[in-house]
Amino acid sequence: MRKIWPVLLLALFTACKQKEYNADLLIKNAVVYTVDSSFTKAQAFVVNAGKIVAVGKADSLEKIYTARETVDAQGKAVYPGFIDAHTHFYRYGLGLQEVNLENTKSWDEIIDSVQAYAGRSEEGWIIGRGWDQNDWAKKQFPDKAKLDSLFPVRPVVLNRVDGHAVIANQAALNIAGIKAGQKIEGGQIQTVNNKLTGILVDNAVDLVTHKIPQPNDAQVQAALLDAQRNCFAVGLTTVDDCGLDYPMINTINELQHKKALKMRMYVMLSDNEENIKYLFNRGAYKTPGLNVRSFKVYADGALGSRGACLLHDYSDQKGWKGFLLSSQKHFEEVAQRIASKGFQMCTHAIGDSANRVILKIYAGVLQGKNDRRWRIEHAQVIDTADFKYFGQNNVVPSVQPTHATSDMSWAGERLGAQRLKTSYAYKQLLQQNGWLPLGTDFPVENINPLYTFYAATERKDLKGFPANGFQMENALKRIEALRGMTIWAARANFEEKEKGSIEVGKYADFVILDQDLMKAKGANLPHIKVLKTYVNGEKVYEKK
Repeated sequence: MRKIWPVLLLALFTACKQKEYNADLLIKNAVVYTVDSSFTKAQAFVVNAGKIVAVGKADSLEKIYTARETVDAQGKAVYPGFIDAHTHFYRYGLGLQEVNLENTKSWDEIIDSVQAYAGRSEEGWIIGRGWDQNDWAKKQFPDKAKLDSLFPVRPVVLNRVDGHAVIANQAALNIAGIKAGQKIEGGQIQTVNNKLTGILVDNAVDLVTHKIPQPNDAQVQAALLDAQRNCFAVGLTTVDDCGLDYPMINTINELQHKKALKMRMYVMLSDNEENIKYLFNRGAYKTPGLNVRSFKVYADGALGSRGACLLHDYSDQKGWKGFLLSSQKHFEEVAQRIASKGFQMCTHAIGDSANRVILKIYAGVLQGKNDRRWRIEHAQVIDTADFKYFGQNNVVPSVQPTHATSDMSWAGERLGAQRLKTSYAYKQLLQQNGWLPLGTDFPVENINPLYTFYAATERKDLKGFPANGFQMENALKRIEALRGMTIWAARANFEEKEKGSIEVGKYADFVILDQDLMKAKGANLPHIKVLKTYVNGEKVYEKK
């Protein structure tokens, strides 16, 4: 008996030795779209310590690696984690705590929604977002009269879907001190017969929203974590939050340090003096989960609220061209300051006049070919003569394909047939530099990146309209759309060496879908579901 024990111990020791792990995770039996430079497909990959350590065939990898966990993908398609190059992630999270007015079809429907919310929350300001008069039978801005009668004391502010206009009741206007006839640069305070209608556009919006009490710490944290939950469910692993103030940097960093906030974030600070001083004094800030190195500047408003700055009159409002939100001198000075410190400038520009102004300022600063990756956010309406500025100066057009399919039913009314041809011109923009980051602009649009893929390639809305697609000469190929929401989006953030593809040395951020984006029928694309989402090799979402 004594002789048997050493033999058993040796066998046990040998078995334990054989089960030593040298990897955390093996994904196998998959169709892995690596989105590397050759658009290689693989069958398996290995993850260790949050990064990809090998890509190839399962039988070869299993000879080298013993993983603590093995996931059999059962032939499903696997992609790099999706990156949304233009969001308002924090604002979206806050909106989940407010009145949801998306897809409302009339002013009466909005009033009903506000009353229902007020019944559940009896104190404080009533804040809502998501209405769009272009979706109503009567496509005109509403009037505040009904809000005034229902809420004579309680302030109400309802944001239009694009965030560039609000309707406020008189109680809110009184708190903000807004009077009929008052003027503001880069904005509108609408009056009819010298009476306030409650409609405020662009810079005028700030007059009232700056009076709204700031959310407390619990509300801020809930907003970020609620947004994260929903984004993981649609396969997003990195979001660009376009236009935050510097105090949010510490909040995000603390939540990430606690491992509560696992979403990777590329944050653009809004163009104001406090944010500029903060980043100039501190310098660029980079962790695995947070990257702060750019400024979001605002050239004009939105097309839907007629705040976009056009070279010629709106086709549906003669004598009106929209406006810039600041003077041209301001944009020139900001560009020079940002360039002098080596930061990235990302400018919201919708109208062809706003795009021309900013593109020419960029050209004057960048002076031709460069790798500063200065961005035009939206690049929505471009004059034929101005496309060249993108390529000549390596200016990055950062676009949102669902804007095209959301706006197509009324954009022609605003712009006319000729200008519409060079609007939402994603293929033309792609040709300038050979790459194009894609995003959604959520909560202006839905958070789902698969809708982005569908809109970019099929150029249809979720009802399949129009049957032959909208301006299909500017549709993207599927490989281009996938690159746009992975590796090209990473490149727009100077992060292409660490994410955006399934390659050795990069973060193990990836998604498993129930259908193959590259092979599914066009009509099925928006119905594809995310089965699992991983960040840093950790499963952060699984479809129930």
